[in-house]
Amino acid sequence: MHTHAHAHSHSDRYLGTQKSTWVSIWINLFLTVLQIVVGYFGRSQALLADGLHSFSDLLSDFLVLYANRKSDQSADATHPYGHARIETAATFILGGVLVGLGLALLWGAGIKLQDPSAIQPVHVATLYIAMLTLVSKELLYRYLMAVAKRLRSQLLAANAWHSRSDAASSLVVVVGIGGNLLGYRFLDLIAAVLVAFMIVHMGWKMAFQALSDLIDTALDEASVASIRATLERTPGVLGLHELRTRKMGDQALVDAHILVDPRISVSEGHHIAERARKRVLDAHEVLDVMVHIDPEDDATATPSANLPGRDELIAHLNAALPDGLPAPDRIVLHYLDGKIEAELFMPEAFCQQAAQMAQLREGLKQLVRDDPLFRSIRLEMIAR
Repeated sequence: MHTHAHAHSHSDRYLGTQKSTWVSIWINLFLTVLQIVVGYFGRSQALLADGLHSFSDLLSDFLVLYANRKSDQSADATHPYGHARIETAATFILGGVLVGLGLALLWGAGIKLQDPSAIQPVHVATLYIAMLTLVSKELLYRYLMAVAKRLRSQLLAANAWHSRSDAASSLVVVVGIGGNLLGYRFLDLIAAVLVAFMIVHMGWKMAFQALSDLIDTALDEASVASIRATLERTPGVLGLHELRTRKMGDQALVDAHILVDPRISVSEGHHIAERARKRVLDAHEVLDVMVHIDPEDDATATPSANLPGRDELIAHLNAALPDGLPAPDRIVLHYLDGKIEAELFMPEAFCQQAAQMAQLREGLKQLVRDDPLFRSIRLEMIAR
């Protein structure tokens, strides 16, 4: 079994996320203050709700900064797989905050809807601010999503979609405020309710996706199939089973059992595993790959784990063979399908003694017939 940390340079990703998030922070801070102040004095519940939505954007921006700084840290003894899941945990927290905020807004709007006479006309300035917010949020979404795709950042993409949800909610606010100004005063409050529903929906979607990653949900079928194909195309890999994947932040961890020729050397099998691992790391967004080398398919072969170890088997062989024979120079054991296939490498001088070789061959045949542990025993000569 082999594993090794896959090193990436995070400096570009870290700096890119920091820069784009600070842009989002300043825009959201400006819009939050503007929406809440104008919404309060302009008597628009919808603009106030949208202002709180922008405030949640501001909170998410600071959460992105914190998670980005922490997840950029290298692996250590406490976190041998790195800190990438801090991003996922932060996304889950952000989703929970949005759900809570949306439910609070729904509760407040529901109470006000019970008393229609208390609904007041809004000031026309609220319409201008809502339109400014709509344009600003859509432009911010496009900017953040472009950076998220370039940096492959799950958290930055979530933050971008949050801005898109703000743009959608601002459109609803524009319609609600416009309806209120035209005399349909209840539309402003209806818009506030719709904004709250959108906040809850977005928060739930983010939290659910993050939770799926935290409980080691596998990659999608297309990604798994692509990784499987990469492993199977590696020269020397005869088969593949027990391929498992799980997300780690924006990347993934992969475990795979590859089937190789059971009679190649350990070093050659290790080399094949190394090549298979490198091919996956080079072709896919994978943090690390652990490759287990199998000489046979574990799912169909008889288990060999209960068979005796090397020392016990050699002692067993020595006891069963005729006395006076020289010890083999080397013994190779193959544990296959619940049986043992042995190769005995004898000195060249002994192999040239026909009588003794015949005696040894007969003894080995008798051992294979009578002993349930062995499937075959081969004699080989070592030239000196």
